[in-house]
Amino acid sequence: MARYTGPQTKIARTFGEPIFGKAISERRNCPPGQHGLNRKRKKLSEYGLQLKEKQKTKFIYGVLERQFRKTFERAAAKGGVTGENLLCMLEQRLDNVVYRLGIAPSRAAARQLVSHCHIVVNGEVVNIPSYSVKVGEVVGVREKSKSLEVIDESLRSQKISHYSWLEWNTEKLEGKMIQMPQRAEIPETIDEQLIVELYSK
Repeated sequence: MARYTGPQTKIARTFGEPIFGKAISERRNCPPGQHGLNRKRKKLSEYGLQLKEKQKTKFIYGVLERQFRKTFERAAAKGGVTGENLLCMLEQRLDNVVYRLGIAPSRAAARQLVSHCHIVVNGEVVNIPSYSVKVGEVVGVREKSKSLEVIDESLRSQKISHYSWLEWNTEKLEGKMIQMPQRAEIPETIDEQLIVELYSK
């Protein structure tokens, strides 16, 4: 499975925000190098801003271009606001739901748990990170995997399911999607309209 494995801090500094959940150092007002102060930063064009927003969203959710494009096409074909549909579909990804429930400390860790068959949906093992969780489906930890240290630490260190579309059962280590996620409740700072404009060209 193809995925980004490069330096995360470098990518986060490019966008000026901790998109991977890790703190980043303060960004300077000049380019790197001894002549940085004498060089002027070029202002991004409209296309540059749109492309940057799309790239940021892809990195946040850990999706590569081909899969992201397909998700956008499905969002556009669906009724309603395309940008909001896109983000809701990304939020429905199994790896993202596992992360939102607090089972994993990051989306990358959640993707690994799913790929290694530690996660079940309605009692059945699902090892596809891009699986779209539907309303009413229950996502939980496989019985044999409940003693994993990474899961235990994540559940102890995070606030469990403070999202209105998810319901968490601490005893069973499972969560249920009780409704579709709403755009206003998605905390990431994403301007989805820029992505829609980019793909509409």
